[in-house]
Amino acid sequence: MTNLSVNVNKIAWLRNARGGHAPNILELSELIINSGVSGITVHPRPDLRHITPDDVYVLRELTANKKVEFNIEGNPYSESNKHYPGFQEIIQIAKPDQCTLVPDSLEQITSDHGWDFVNRDKLENADLVNRLKENSERISFFVDPIAEQLEGAKEAGTDRIEFYTGPYAEDPGLNSIDPFIRCYDLARNLKLGVNAGHDLDLHNLAFFLENVPADEVSIGHALISDSLVMGIEKTVKQYLDLCN
Repeated sequence: MTNLSVNVNKIAWLRNARGGHAPNILELSELIINSGVSGITVHPRPDLRHITPDDVYVLRELTANKKVEFNIEGNPYSESNKHYPGFQEIIQIAKPDQCTLVPDSLEQITSDHGWDFVNRDKLENADLVNRLKENSERISFFVDPIAEQLEGAKEAGTDRIEFYTGPYAEDPGLNSIDPFIRCYDLARNLKLGVNAGHDLDLHNLAFFLENVPADEVSIGHALISDSLVMGIEKTVKQYLDLCN
């Protein structure tokens, strides 16, 4: 069985497109939780394009009350600005169950690659993990399915890795799944938990999990898009059926 954590960024993005409080991210997140998911994921960015720090704090309270996991994604080196306290400050306040570290830049529309432990990210992340573990039960690094990157994440002290599944989702099949299978086996040998996310949907999720039985998948854009047609409860059930 694979746990499903729903990324609610797109709900906040739709709300922010108009301003005000509709759709209400707290109400819809509660509906998602009541539909049976294992967790809620958010990715607060410095430009506040979707999730805001205030969203993070109210969702932390909701997930704690509902006894489901709260996963905060983001670049740990994102600095503060007038409306954003900085990623590490958010973690310190919210104290999530899982902190997923993603090397995204301010200009990126969405995350599109993992950390590069081989060439540039190796040394500074070890100290970073120790600091973040003071306020998060579990640390996960967003990685590409490359053996050296998993080994670098392990050396940095991570508890889990999250596979960036974009390349698989672009062309699901035996060729694209093979690197994930090999790195999944390596992750287990390294005693790492395995998460996965990015562009997974109702069409490609089952094949992925049949070959890479991850501990958790984080799905947002596709699930929220599907819910516009089928409704949240029915959509969540379909994703849960694939995870189970």
